[in-house]
Amino acid sequence: MRHHRLIASLAGLWLAGAALADTTVQMHQVTEQGIAESAGTVTISESAHGLVFTPQLQGLAPGTHGFHIHENPSCDPAEQDGKPVAAGAAGGHYDPEKTGRHGFPWGDGHLGDLPAVYVDSGGNATNPVLAPRIKELSEVSGRSLMVHKGGDNHADHPEPLGGGGARIACGVISPAQ
Repeated sequence: MRHHRLIASLAGLWLAGAALADTTVQMHQVTEQGIAESAGTVTISESAHGLVFTPQLQGLAPGTHGFHIHENPSCDPAEQDGKPVAAGAAGGHYDPEKTGRHGFPWGDGHLGDLPAVYVDSGGNATNPVLAPRIKELSEVSGRSLMVHKGGDNHADHPEPLGGGGARIACGVISPAQ
């Protein structure tokens, strides 16, 4: 009898894990002129603790970089204040609750605020990050994923939007597979 319960429990755990969705986002370097060469991928997976973003990125400058979900499903350049902006068509940070605040991924700011992505001395990013307030992939499908030049202090002071720099890599988040 115990053997049957153990098998049923293990099967239940396996099925629960299999039900969790994931998708892989193709990331490209972006410039004011348009979408450039591949920068790798980011796999987004549902977990019991929120969405996990696992980068397999290459060709980026070493150090920490801002990492965000943006409103629109586009990586095309666009004009803002009369100037071309790399991946400007992606719009601003994903903020469905209209907080108007940049903050920590576990705080009460933009829902699109993710932990910074770390790029090693070889230009590769492979360390996963967790978005604990986003529980399902459907919440971010049809949006874009962005890497910004430089770090992110997860505040609007002294610089707005965490002080991150230009948009350097972008990908469109498709529905779960």
